[in-house]
Order: sequence, then structure tokens, then C-alpha cells
Amino acid sequence: MWDKVVFVCKSDTCRAPMAAALLRECNLKRDIEIEARGLVVLFPEPINQKVSAVMISNGINMEDYMSEQLVAEDVDAHTLVLVMEAKHIPQVLAIIGEDKLPQVQVLTTLVGEELEIMDPYGAPLPSYGLCFESLSKTIKKLAVWLNEQEETAGNE
Repeated sequence: MWDKVVFVCKSDTCRAPMAAALLRECNLKRDIEIEARGLVVLFPEPINQKVSAVMISNGINMEDYMSEQLVAEDVDAHTLVLVMEAKHIPQVLAIIGEDKLPQVQVLTTLVGEELEIMDPYGAPLPSYGLCFESLSKTIKKLAVWLNEQEETAGNE
């Protein structure tokens, strides 16, 4: 059973923080720690301005958010690590350890979707809105999956 979910993207200023904020809005059957981290965070940065605009327009304020680097201590045996793109898995494992491979999944693959969450970085504002819509749909599926995992664990 997962006690913690860590979303990972490249800089922790766009997709991962959006995903974490969206999952926090979901109705989960039990408390799960939800975090976002980046693969390359040289210093803490606020969330991307276009992400902030999209999130605010959808009722989620992230003005105090600051990016954080993924470190090995972020992941224990009960942590599910969700990446936005399969190409990020080797980088994550280099940080947290190869032994944690079973805990690292591509978000969309885990919930049965074929396409990865596109990186809107540098694109016009509507692309960030599309990313939000894709993430929103995917995170709702993730919440259902997490709740099903809870039910399964409760029946054992």
C-alpha cells in the first residue's frame, strides 16, 4: 500500500506540481502524502507563470509553490513515484536507486492511457491549458486506482 506519491518532471515547475495539486483535490479513501519533485533543480524556483495562470483559472492557487530536487530520501518502500515520460525513469533510478524500479511508473501507463503527458514548456498558454486538461483526466483515474488499491488491501 502506498503512503506517499511523488510526481516527477524535469524541472518541477510545470507538470509534476500540477499533478500533485490535482491529486490533493481528489477524494482519496485515506491520507496519502503527495509531493512533486524535479530531476534538474539547481535552485528553488516558483511555478511556471503559465501554469500558475491555468491553475488559478481552475480554482487552484499555487503562488507559494517552490520547486525541489528529487533526492533518494524522498522515496521509501511505501512511495509510488510517477513520471510524466518513460525517458525519465533511468534518471529517477539513478537518483533513488535501481532497486526501486517497481515503484517507478509512467503516470499515464499506470492508469491505462497510451499517450504520455506532453511538456508544454515554452509553448503558448493554450498548450498549458491542454496539459492541465490531460492531467486532470489522468489524475482522476489515478485517484480511482489508489482507492481500489486501498479496498484491495483492506480485504486481505
